[in-house]
Amino acid sequence: METKAVRWSLTGLLLTWGVTRLLLLLWVFGVYVFPGPDVTSDVSVIYQGWYDVLRTGTFPQQDVTWQYPPAAALAILSPALLPFLEYTQAFFVLAFAADLVVLLLLLYVGLRDGRRLRGAWVWVVGVPLLGPTVYSRYDVMVTAVAVAAVLAAARHPKAAGALVGFGALLKVWPALILVGIRRRSVWASAVATVVAVAGLFAVAMPGAFAFLTFQRERGTEVESLGSLVFHIARHHGWDGSVLLNYGSVEFLGPWVTAVSTAALVLTGMAFGMLLLWRLTATRFEAHTAADAALVAVLMFTTTSRVISPQYMVWLVGLAAACLCFRASRMGVTAALVLVACFVTVLEFPIWFADVVGSTPLGITLLLVRNGLLVLATVVGMRELWRATVPERTPPPPAPDQTTTPARETSPSP
Repeated sequence: METKAVRWSLTGLLLTWGVTRLLLLLWVFGVYVFPGPDVTSDVSVIYQGWYDVLRTGTFPQQDVTWQYPPAAALAILSPALLPFLEYTQAFFVLAFAADLVVLLLLLYVGLRDGRRLRGAWVWVVGVPLLGPTVYSRYDVMVTAVAVAAVLAAARHPKAAGALVGFGALLKVWPALILVGIRRRSVWASAVATVVAVAGLFAVAMPGAFAFLTFQRERGTEVESLGSLVFHIARHHGWDGSVLLNYGSVEFLGPWVTAVSTAALVLTGMAFGMLLLWRLTATRFEAHTAADAALVAVLMFTTTSRVISPQYMVWLVGLAAACLCFRASRMGVTAALVLVACFVTVLEFPIWFADVVGSTPLGITLLLVRNGLLVLATVVGMRELWRATVPERTPPPPAPDQTTTPARETSPSP
């Protein structure tokens, strides 16, 4: 009966994946128009512009919107693998392929003994909830590397470390996977990979680390947690502006620097909490690395001064990796992430004009989405702590030294 149930679940999962991914491809290829602004313009304009520069053997050093580690060049150049297609078409096909790779990884792990298909279902359902944005950013490729690293951590530590190191050079955040890993071989492999790959780029291509100087003048992105301050303040006389700045729509003006600094402080406090957890946790199981990675990336995402819609792909991938393990306690957190994905596609791209205009609808959508992320972060951290940190038992009470023991009475003769 159990085998039959698994077969039915697998059939439904693959059918759902096929239908939803066909819809995503129809949207990005323009067969059907998705509501809101065209999200594919990043590929046809920005990515293709970077591609033209990278092909000359140098990084786009004069473009402040290039804010990525050096290995990101490989993702931008990857459409060259399909020379028979136009750049945008090739990119969409490769994003689709990365999506498929994640599914296959989750199925491979989920069908083993002691695992389950819940993780694969999270990925199958979560990705289309974000709309065509998923295939219009290279984040799905980074997520594929990160999911592979998390799932390999228990059995293939050196491979996991290499994947973490490579992922960090694609978009930094996969380095957070190391938070929940104790094996020194994973850390050593990650460091060796970063040194080798970064060194190769530094020697071969000028401007490999120019991106480090392109973050200093950023404002507060209109979808971030801190942005809610200015969305509300605009209705009470705040005289700042909303502009396309450093590749995203941001608030600029009075108090923006203070709010951005507060976001950095929150991030520091969150990672202080992670450090405290790491120093006190004693119970590490096969699923702990995945659970800790999800919590760490949630903290990074929620407190960041930028919460771009594609960041949600990271969370879906890690939530899916967690739920491959029966013992994982991230079920509620994963559900909150999925609901946040649905609200995300409503605020971008469908009603993004309302978000930029700080209308009541736009503010409500951001309050709900960011509130869900905060709740997911708190619940995830609480469950991670409970699962790994032993409870402190109070010491037994000391005997009362002031009590005089009763005198023994001798039996009557």
